Amino acid sequence: MSTTGATADPLAALGALPGVAESVESVRKAVDRVYGHRIMRRRSNAITSEAALRGARGSAALSGADWALEEVRRRTDFSGDDEARTVGAALRLTAEAGQLLSIWRQSPLRVLARLHLVAAAANADEVGRPRQQGEPVDEPLVEQPLPSAAEVAGRLDGLSELIIAGGSAPALVTAAVVHGELLALRPFVSHNGLIARTAERIVLVGSGLDPKSICPAEVGHAELGRSAYLAAFDGYLSGTAEGMAAWIAHCGKAIELGVRESTAVCEALQRGAA
Repeated sequence: MSTTGATADPLAALGALPGVAESVESVRKAVDRVYGHRIMRRRSNAITSEAALRGARGSAALSGADWALEEVRRRTDFSGDDEARTVGAALRLTAEAGQLLSIWRQSPLRVLARLHLVAAAANADEVGRPRQQGEPVDEPLVEQPLPSAAEVAGRLDGLSELIIAGGSAPALVTAAVVHGELLALRPFVSHNGLIARTAERIVLVGSGLDPKSICPAEVGHAELGRSAYLAAFDGYLSGTAEGMAAWIAHCGKAIELGVRESTAVCEALQRGAA
């Protein structure tokens, strides 16, 4: 992870970058609005379920399986081809994320290993652990050079320490850094993008910003598009103040678009109940 200077709380330092406070406040207001919707008092479980489905569809789309929502909804077999397996992995990860919240703050590396096991759905030796030197990585979306296995191990430890230590950084900042760092490291031999976006969801839910998991950032990332996603990610990789702020703002916009999606679901349910 890149920061702009040595500090005891580097995530909090990122929160002080120009423009980040505005993104944080905009996200908070958007989340508060959807949580205040009338339908949330009676149908929050339905909103959570629909957000999970739509979030999984969005994450899979960024990983190359851009299926229509209704296709994801109706399909029961996800073993047929690469795209189907990607959608299936995204759905499994979204379902698993809620089961791992209590573990995340104590052992984030354990959670990440579990996410890879769930995504890969295989018993191969390379599944459920960080990749070793020389092992290939299947991640077609991200083409930047791979960090070495030693660098991956060191940076994963550093990320884990930051999460366990907690701190005063806003949820948006922590979620964006976790997402960006995992995408940069690609610590597993496969499914790194899906895992990075699932970890972002875990942070947003576990932080209390989105406790019912109704604000699927994955929807927003997909709506903003691959090109914008990768351009913002380049800013994260740059490690500059401007680049990091741009990545955090991009993640914030993705959350706001996820809020808009769930607000539309709330409105549809309200019309149906009228």
